[in-house]
Amino acid sequence: MRSARFVDVCHSEPMRQRLISLLCISLFVAGCSGSDAASTATSPASNAPPLSTAPVPTDGSSTSPAASQPTTTAPEDAILEEALTCDPLDERACLLPWPNDAFTEPDPTTATGRRLAIEPDSPPMNVAGIPIDVTDANRADGFSPGSAILAHVPAIDLQATGVAASTDIGASLRDDAPIVLLDTTAGERLAYWAELDAQAATDDERLLMIRPAAALPEGHRIVVALRGLRDASGAPIAPTEAFLAALDGTPEPLERARAFRQIFADLAANDVTTDDLYLAWDFTVASAESLSGRLLAMRDTAYAALDGGAPTFTVTEQSDDGPLRTIEGSIDVPNFLSSDGSPGSTLLLDDTGNPQISTDQPTYPARFRCVVPLAAASPVPTIVYGHGLLGSRAEVDALSFAAVTGTAAACATDWIGMSTDDIGNLATILSDLSRFNQQADRMLQGQLNMQFLGRAINAADGFSSAAAFQATSGSPLLAAGDTVFVGNSQGGVLGGATSAVTTEWKRAVLGVPGANYSLLLPRSSDWPQFQSIFDAAYSDPVDRVLALQLIQLLWDRGENTGYLQHLTDDPYAGAEPKDVLLIAAFGDHQVANVATDFLARSINAAVYQPSLAPGRSADVEPQWGLARLDVAASSSADSVRGGYLVVWDYGTPAPPTVNLPPTSPEYGNDPHGAGSSEQRVLQQALTFLLDGRFDDVCSGAPCVGAPA
Repeated sequence: MRSARFVDVCHSEPMRQRLISLLCISLFVAGCSGSDAASTATSPASNAPPLSTAPVPTDGSSTSPAASQPTTTAPEDAILEEALTCDPLDERACLLPWPNDAFTEPDPTTATGRRLAIEPDSPPMNVAGIPIDVTDANRADGFSPGSAILAHVPAIDLQATGVAASTDIGASLRDDAPIVLLDTTAGERLAYWAELDAQAATDDERLLMIRPAAALPEGHRIVVALRGLRDASGAPIAPTEAFLAALDGTPEPLERARAFRQIFADLAANDVTTDDLYLAWDFTVASAESLSGRLLAMRDTAYAALDGGAPTFTVTEQSDDGPLRTIEGSIDVPNFLSSDGSPGSTLLLDDTGNPQISTDQPTYPARFRCVVPLAAASPVPTIVYGHGLLGSRAEVDALSFAAVTGTAAACATDWIGMSTDDIGNLATILSDLSRFNQQADRMLQGQLNMQFLGRAINAADGFSSAAAFQATSGSPLLAAGDTVFVGNSQGGVLGGATSAVTTEWKRAVLGVPGANYSLLLPRSSDWPQFQSIFDAAYSDPVDRVLALQLIQLLWDRGENTGYLQHLTDDPYAGAEPKDVLLIAAFGDHQVANVATDFLARSINAAVYQPSLAPGRSADVEPQWGLARLDVAASSSADSVRGGYLVVWDYGTPAPPTVNLPPTSPEYGNDPHGAGSSEQRVLQQALTFLLDGRFDDVCSGAPCVGAPA
């Protein structure tokens, strides 16, 4: 029997060729639509009002995303009453520096007291002259928890300046660190690493990119300070005239002086003087309500309609092959999308910006595929499976081994928004990011579809009530209420969000996972096949970096970044903390290790030690900031609690330390799917999921698998 691809996205070479062919066909078709169509394209949600309140309860109970969510309003002196069109502090691009409260305005109805107010002409434009539509982004009450902090600093030399690199994150918290991220809400400095954009060719195009080491705290106000910057000769870099005016108390516009007074006071209180400041500004991180409010409102509305029962479903195909039964069908899920919910549709929003069920087509037929054991002695647990990059429910067949052995069943649904059906529309979106809400909105419906799949498995009147899910005796094949989750690659990037909001499972394994698409895409070997379209549409490297940050504001609502702070702790109303095992592949070509580490730090995961053999990593301290996993305390049944990280080493060279994909021969073979042939990975994952304990399959040594 072919080995199961448990920790894999099924990225075979034919799959890559199919993606490339479909993208090229889609781009060709889009190009034939004529320039008029492109020039008149607008966001379907462009006339909707801003989201200004938390989701409306459907059952009379509170729907606050997290009971401990702080209500943080910026200090009075820091409030800029009217958003700027462009910030004169950084003239390289209109939205620099980024993120920036200069592009927000006061709004007492939001959890943070602010709301994004990016002007329509401020964002980057594509080659057709269409600026990225920010209507939907402006509904947010702050910026992404995964924001890259951006500024253009001509001639800066990071080594001469002493800036903390990805290999030495701990250096970012030194007293004299040249970059300071100050969380003014918590009164503490935040860890980060910084780099120059390696994808840019010239100094004029090369942005300074500061990456937070973990998700920025929701609702908090952050002050950024750059000080003591130097060029390659070691000479100091002088501040711009615009920032000198801010230091003198005469910034442009003048009313912004109040904001700078507060910024400088915050820095002074933390021993950062203005003597050698090059630049300083502040921004607000979006609240939990802003990030997760839509999905939680969809969940609550949809589940209220079930009234404790199972969703309606239909079995369309059933086939038996020895001890294995494969079942296909569809589940009726409340449809919050326009039209029939197909690619190109967007969320239907009410007057307050909350999602509404379609009156024209109130249900979405979420297709499912299950592999079920026929020879098990009793009903078995079921794995809900999240497929890989632009894949489909068919990838659940990789878990047939578990069904054949009678260990578990597995079911999957297409993760719409990021499924095979979306490839054609994705090509169009990449050439005009004003359409990005089409992708992000379908992702939210896809998240809800995954919840309903879990509900159909768990409910007594769900799958087990159908003959296809019963033995010949009529007994159920699936154990109701005994459901777990596995997401691999893309499924690991989205699966943390799914697990954070769900009431259908308690444990999850995320294989080769990550968070923050804007961080991992430029580092992924999968990106170049899409990047050719994106780069042709947005020709300025600075605009490309900013464009990814703008769409991350929408991506947050459907991928891990917007949900990590409620996954293993501080759960959303109606949910419970989840126990999560992250399985990483050192030197992964498709999901960069820095994105996995960002995810692990954001959920306070404990890392299995020793994580790597000495000398394998270029990091001063591999997996910096993570506690050591207590194997003994987590090795008994039902003892796992919270987040865990295990790094598997398949002999691949260390990854690039810059934002480039490891596509050259020097980076060896991609270990992304190597776990599929490593039986100890399968054993470790299944033990965690089904027994609730951590299995030290590596016997206290680094986890080393067969070479990729």
